[in-house]
Amino acid sequence: MLIGFVVNPVAGMGGAVGLKGTDGAVKEAKLRGAVPVAPGRARTLLGLITPGVHTFLTAGGSMGERLLAEAGHPAETVYVPEGADTTAEDTRRACRAFADRGCGLILFCGGDGTARDVFAVVGDTVPLLGVPSGVKMYSGIFAATPAAAAACVNRLEETVMTDVEVMDIDEAAYRDGRLAVTLTGIARSPALTGHLPSSKWATDAGHEARAQAEIGRFITDIMRDDTLYLIGAGSTTAAVIRALGEDGTLLGIDAVFDGDVIARDLNETGILHLLDQYPRVQAVVSPIGAQGFVLGRGTQQFSPAVIERIGPENVVVIATEAKLSHTPTLYLDAGDPLISSRFPDSVQVICGYAMARRMPLMR
Repeated sequence: MLIGFVVNPVAGMGGAVGLKGTDGAVKEAKLRGAVPVAPGRARTLLGLITPGVHTFLTAGGSMGERLLAEAGHPAETVYVPEGADTTAEDTRRACRAFADRGCGLILFCGGDGTARDVFAVVGDTVPLLGVPSGVKMYSGIFAATPAAAAACVNRLEETVMTDVEVMDIDEAAYRDGRLAVTLTGIARSPALTGHLPSSKWATDAGHEARAQAEIGRFITDIMRDDTLYLIGAGSTTAAVIRALGEDGTLLGIDAVFDGDVIARDLNETGILHLLDQYPRVQAVVSPIGAQGFVLGRGTQQFSPAVIERIGPENVVVIATEAKLSHTPTLYLDAGDPLISSRFPDSVQVICGYAMARRMPLMR
């Protein structure tokens, strides 16, 4: 099959530095010390794709050409960006060139903004498959991990295509702690059970409030006064902060010690600084929406370096029964395959006061 392959080199750079997205914030991300994320994930993907099965079309330089060459996949460059700093328009032009050449699939590395740009050009005329490399992937068009995307590509001849939602999020509102998601359109994508998580869904706070409050009360009741707690993003984790009588950062990471919130909306650097001061640490995380990712989407502040310091055994997962009913499998993408492999195949999820369920965990 003829596959168009494009990488958004700056996708995901805003995650670890606490910007909650990179759209319109590349310069700020770089000033905060952000490093590229997408190229590494693209290398993982390309290293797992069976050589010689498919023919690749790509864009020049860091948008795909260089990575395909490194991986030993022959490719034809059909679009070359004009400048060293690539833009969304470069992504759109590359995908237009792929479609004009009659490709059977566009494989892209990026986040929801990249998915929006690709879809804007080809709509449902060419199947799309995203490799998750952004900060918050709300679209159902993304495979769970680069390895899952590679498995899809390796089995394309035996798959059917299905309709998936392409979602986009207002990053300015997201950075301000508000969730504003819109449906961009319906795309076609490979349908392989277990590889493509569903689009995220927004929980009904009215129905969830009681369950979240019970979880929050239980977590605060068992908190030790000698342990630093890093409270992740989401409405369920926010209930933990509320149980302490304070307001938290809904879409960020806060730190709690001895019953007090001592830091808010932390980035990777801020977390690592705290880890130098507090020897005992636990992270409290919850899957956001229906995709079931406990780490890796919307929580890139928990970087590989942070997870390495905390240890998988000190990651506490919480979720309501209603949310778990929509997510029969939880997903994990720690940003480093070796660190991800240290997590078990299942995880205990606290789902009420002194109540827990063991859930499968896919990496």
